[in-house]
Amino acid sequence: MNRKPIIIAPSVFACDFSRIGEEIKRAEKAGADWFHVDIIDGHFVDNFSLGPAVTESIAKVASVPLDVHLMIERPDHFFPRFQPFARNITFHVEAPADTEATARAIRDSGCTVGLAISPPTAFDKLEPFLDQIDLLLVMTVNPGFGGQAFIPETLEKVSSARKIRDKRGLDFHIEVDGGIAPETAPIVREAGANVLVAGTSVFRVTDPAKTIAELRG
Repeated sequence: MNRKPIIIAPSVFACDFSRIGEEIKRAEKAGADWFHVDIIDGHFVDNFSLGPAVTESIAKVASVPLDVHLMIERPDHFFPRFQPFARNITFHVEAPADTEATARAIRDSGCTVGLAISPPTAFDKLEPFLDQIDLLLVMTVNPGFGGQAFIPETLEKVSSARKIRDKRGLDFHIEVDGGIAPETAPIVREAGANVLVAGTSVFRVTDPAKTIAELRG
């Protein structure tokens, strides 16, 4: 079985933006491995968030890699605007773009490439691309808004991805995002996830180091 180290990626979307630099440093001190940066265009999902300028500002403050999550309709067009600041760029299999070509372009740009799947989407839709990615993001809530409750049915996708990865000898990370807290972390780790995105459970607590340690298990 392909066992990867647990990576904790606090979601910057949940931080206090009036003091974002302090929030970033506080989370790093608490043990953050990556920062997860949600980019939302108001079309692909019904919300807005961040953009290249804010992502650049985060990159200037952070000393750990940025994991940029494009919840946008045109990842093929817009990803180069985030590439200079990102270690990994993830886009959605549901986006109206050529999945294979977009993944290849992101990798050719020098970033690792992730592919995300939303709760309503059948796992079969992304299975053909698993040998072309470095990270699979299983959304454990519907994308676009923080603070939602974890959807237990999404664990089936995590388990399926782990089984296929092991069977084919692949090496991608399995990331989960949505409702991840000390209460849900054990079940997603057991299912096969090794990258845990957490927003409110890290940025909205008095002791983020304790939370991150509990998430890591």
